[in-house]
Amino acid sequence: MKRSAIYAVVSLLLGLNLVIGARVYLSTAQAAENDSPYPNIELFSFVMEKVRKDYVDGEKLTYQDLVYGALRGMLNTLDPHSEFLDATKYRDLQDDTQGAFGGLGIVVAMKDDHLTVVTPMEDSPGSKAGILAGDRIVKINDLVTEKMGLSEAVKQLRGEPGSSVRITILRPASGQVKEHLLKRAIINVDMVKDINGKREYPLGENRIGYVRLVQFGEKTSSELQEAVKKLKGQGMEGLVLDLRWNPGGLLEQAVDVSEKFLPRNELVVTTEGRNPAQNSTRRARGRGDMIEGIPIVILVNAGSASASEIVAGCLQDLKRAIVVGERTFGKGSVQSIIPLQDGSALRLTTAKYFTPSHKVIHEQGITPDILVPMTAEEERDIVLRRMTGGLESLDPADRERVQNARDVQLERAIDLLQGINLFSQRLPEPSQAGDKLGRLAGAKP
Repeated sequence: MKRSAIYAVVSLLLGLNLVIGARVYLSTAQAAENDSPYPNIELFSFVMEKVRKDYVDGEKLTYQDLVYGALRGMLNTLDPHSEFLDATKYRDLQDDTQGAFGGLGIVVAMKDDHLTVVTPMEDSPGSKAGILAGDRIVKINDLVTEKMGLSEAVKQLRGEPGSSVRITILRPASGQVKEHLLKRAIINVDMVKDINGKREYPLGENRIGYVRLVQFGEKTSSELQEAVKKLKGQGMEGLVLDLRWNPGGLLEQAVDVSEKFLPRNELVVTTEGRNPAQNSTRRARGRGDMIEGIPIVILVNAGSASASEIVAGCLQDLKRAIVVGERTFGKGSVQSIIPLQDGSALRLTTAKYFTPSHKVIHEQGITPDILVPMTAEEERDIVLRRMTGGLESLDPADRERVQNARDVQLERAIDLLQGINLFSQRLPEPSQAGDKLGRLAGAKP
């Protein structure tokens, strides 16, 4: 009796095992078929032919129209930065990288499916109109941007210098919607500036130097070296490196800027993708720390993106700087341009940037060591004060308010550097300035 019961249980278990195994096999086979290219290409071809034959206006369509439409849809489902470029758009992209163009001087990106201002460039039509980082562009002329791709939006914003474009801005912080009629201009920007928006780099009584990187262009590294050399010659004891509202730029310049404060061969940034050819490691190649361990505070905010995030993340990870301000934008991906045989091209996200401690930048941003938030109004006043002609554009009451507006993030950075220097003077034994910063930032001395 017992033996019969055991046989029955074993038979039942074997039967269940066969049923479950069969289901797993069928499920696996179905998944493999779903991921196989051939049946899916067959499905695509069937649908394309069906549209050509039965769509009511099918005689107006070409196979290229249908394939291009499918490619646009395919690339748009990946991420906001990948897209299919037909031959005309690809030529426009090449023209943009080879010459000047008219624009509004606002750097835009897709964030949470909205066309968002990363930062307005200084002295540009966008900044003079009071547009701020984080503003959403909801309309360009009469076109709603809700379903507009990034490249199409950029194309609509650009145009002949002197021509006009009307944009509608939504400010999420206040819910305010405002329309601006702006005149396009050629955008030329100095890459490095001092506290007064010039290139003189005075050093005050507190011995704290200040350098603002506006963008990472071809001359940013050399202009920074010139600025720091002037400050160091005056006896600088601390440096504020301001990367707020810096939209980024060239990767090589981000590496060059970082290496000016690092020992040779120190890791700066890595890129990693599915294709090993996209993987790279960038290390400091310079002559070492040009300010010999003098403590650094980096200022960042939501307008700090791309190359700015690489520099801030690198120097933060390596305990070479303390980062103060607000979390950065979070644009840390690599787009490769892949030309196709018919003159079109793919812009495809192929890798992401990682800081030396392997923190991902993309969609995460850099979190400051010390969080110092600012209101939209406080940020607007700082932007106006920095901007050439900004104060002159205001009425007397507003001009006085903006002139006297506090920059609490900069004040906190200066206080921090003064505290580091004061602390080091009270140490029982002499210490290098780099050790002062390392101990306060949590690094091993």
